[in-house]
Amino acid sequence: MDLQLTSKTAFVSGSTQGIGFAIARLLLQEGAAVVINGRTPEKVAMAVEKLKKEIPAAKVSGIAADFGSEAEVNRLLDALPDIDILINNVGIFELKEFADIRDEDWLRIFEINVLSGIRLSRRLLPKMLEKNQGRIVFISSESGIHVPGNMIHYGTTKTAMLAVSRGLAELTKNTGVTVNTILGGPTYSEGVAGTVQQIAEAQNCSVEQVKAGLVKTLIPNSLLQRFIDPSEIASLVAYLASPLSVATNGAALRADGGVLNTIV
Repeated sequence: MDLQLTSKTAFVSGSTQGIGFAIARLLLQEGAAVVINGRTPEKVAMAVEKLKKEIPAAKVSGIAADFGSEAEVNRLLDALPDIDILINNVGIFELKEFADIRDEDWLRIFEINVLSGIRLSRRLLPKMLEKNQGRIVFISSESGIHVPGNMIHYGTTKTAMLAVSRGLAELTKNTGVTVNTILGGPTYSEGVAGTVQQIAEAQNCSVEQVKAGLVKTLIPNSLLQRFIDPSEIASLVAYLASPLSVATNGAALRADGGVLNTIV
């Protein structure tokens, strides 16, 4: 299937590794030009170089910015070219009991996870509406529906992303612009892989044994019965970024491995 992305330019926040990197890679493979992002110039340069090695014809560049700083986000926005596709992926999480989550923790995670997408969309959506074409995709999580008790602040931000995305979609009536959200599930990112490797070494067992045990313990109701690969999230993102997906707007689509068991 031709996703018709060869003339498009995308920006993917938080894309030097994990889901964001997988999204950037697939969009490049589909022929889009992609601007990636990380917190430091070093991480951005390494990711750009890796993508160029994997995809020699890749039209990829990068801009470093910390999404916890409004000034850095504004600097990034000023440096961006015209963007057809915005992927709001950047995010942080931490395990912390509710009574231990201080106000500054709430404010920091909200600024990075929610205000990042608001600030980017506030600048880029009006331009998309002027051109009558564009795509915005928020990368949320099943934790926005089933909020974990040991990271309520994280789950709350993922719920907020759903509201922001749906509200922005209301602004796109009768246009060629769409705004959608993806509810991802437990994904085998670099961070998870590193933790699994440490557990395997400590317990003197294989990585696959640890992964299987974590699935049974942490996500027993998963229909996939394994961790999701970042590329599997990226596949849905690439479709939503395509002109072919124009009839999908204001939606929250699941790529959660069947963890959520509600009908809607």
